Amino acid sequence: MPAYRGEPGYAHDSKERLGVLIANLGTPDSPDTGAVRRFLAEFLGDPRVIEAPRLLWRLALHGVILRVRPRQSSHAYRQIWTNTGSPLLTHTRELADALGERLASRGVVVAVGMTYGNPSIAAALRELQSKGARRLLVLPLYPQYSGTTTAAVFDRVTAELQRWRWIPELRFVTSYSQEPEYVRAIAASIREHWRSHERTHVLFSFHGVPRRYLLAGDPYHCECQRTARTVARELELRDDEWSISFQSQVGREEWLKPYTDQLLLSYARQGPKRITVVCPGFATDCLETLEEIAIRNRAAFLENGG
Repeated sequence: MPAYRGEPGYAHDSKERLGVLIANLGTPDSPDTGAVRRFLAEFLGDPRVIEAPRLLWRLALHGVILRVRPRQSSHAYRQIWTNTGSPLLTHTRELADALGERLASRGVVVAVGMTYGNPSIAAALRELQSKGARRLLVLPLYPQYSGTTTAAVFDRVTAELQRWRWIPELRFVTSYSQEPEYVRAIAASIREHWRSHERTHVLFSFHGVPRRYLLAGDPYHCECQRTARTVARELELRDDEWSISFQSQVGREEWLKPYTDQLLLSYARQGPKRITVVCPGFATDCLETLEEIAIRNRAAFLENGG
């Protein structure tokens, strides 16, 4: 017989509170190789992320990938790690704290949970439960829906809640790629950058996924395209003043194109020579924005004539 998680201290006449779960992808506990290996094992072991025959993928993951990639990723994480730890976790907590302060007068409680690593989504949900949240709003920090990210949050949330005796009322935000406030915020950040830098061609770079996910019905590619078009319209950009690309591709399989690194090399050699790279799919700075774009791709762009 299963033992469901109860609330023995709950007072049935107490006021119901709204709990907000801010969910992000996650981060290693440290940039050390061992911590990175544990994080990658959990992340890459999720079938939402890698859709492949499980036995073959486990053999590849544990036999090859986790023997090589942790050292490479550890070096990248060390370049962006701060005194407060992982930028992704730090910024996610700052966002949650600001939201909590704004909503505190309404009795709303906010917690941070990561799909992979710590603090886990399960721990965040239990924190909200302990604070009396009887209604839950789950906000994955992914503007564009993808089965690889948003759905993975849903899996973690439901896996935890099915262990509870009293299931709270639940709302789940699947996407905010076209929300006016989000679009205006992205446009405002670009305008702010232009105030101290030259106005240049805008490249909207989104995290990539295998192309077969698009062909299987994942709406991610379409939502990225819509976001880029809407922000460009907000900035009153001509069609030749902006472009879109997808980063972080790995392996030999075809991913969504064009690839950011290849497009930047083409621009460096043939023009435009000055680029404003924007990553609207990342709600907080992280490895992909701080190391992949701001360090690695920037260096390659400059070395090739940009």
